[in-house]
Amino acid sequence: MPAHDSPITVLRPAAPADVPAVAAIWRTGWRDGHLGHVPAELVAVRTPESFADRAAERVGDTVVAMVGGEVAGFVVVVGDEVEQLYVAAGHRGAGVAGALLARAEEVVRRRGHRRARLAVVAGNARARRFYERQGWADEGPFDYPAEGPDGPVTVPCHRYTKGLPPS
Repeated sequence: MPAHDSPITVLRPAAPADVPAVAAIWRTGWRDGHLGHVPAELVAVRTPESFADRAAERVGDTVVAMVGGEVAGFVVVVGDEVEQLYVAAGHRGAGVAGALLARAEEVVRRRGHRRARLAVVAGNARARRFYERQGWADEGPFDYPAEGPDGPVTVPCHRYTKGLPPS
C-alpha cells in the first residue's frame, strides 16, 4: 500500500528527535514551492544545514503529523501566523495538509486570536489554491523580507487570512 493511502495516526507536538525528518520535509517542500519564484540569493542560503538549524530552533512551535510511524508533515505556528506548512511528497493529497492546517487554526484560536494569517510565495499556485479551498482569503500581494546572506531579501508573496470563530 502506498504511503499516501495510510491514515494520519496522530498529530502531536514536535520533539527534538523529529528535527531531521522535519528539516528534510521542509527543504524538499520549500524547493518544490519556491524555486523559480524567489531570488537566487535566497535559494543559495537555503542549504540542508539551514533547514536543520531552523527546524531545531522551532521545535516548540511545531506540530507534526505521523503516518505509519513516520513524520509525514508539519506546521509551525507563531502568534497568529501559520509560518510553515509542509507535507512529505509521498503523503501529499492524502489529507495531511488539511489536518495540519486545521490544527494550526485551533492553536491560533486557543491563543486568543480571532484571525489567522499566513504568507504564500506569489508563484506557488498549488499552495494558493489549497489555502483558498480551506476557506482562507487572499488579501493581496506584499513583499516579504526573508532572511538572506547580507540582510533581508524581498520575496513577492500574498497575504492570506482566515477569521476564526470563538471556541
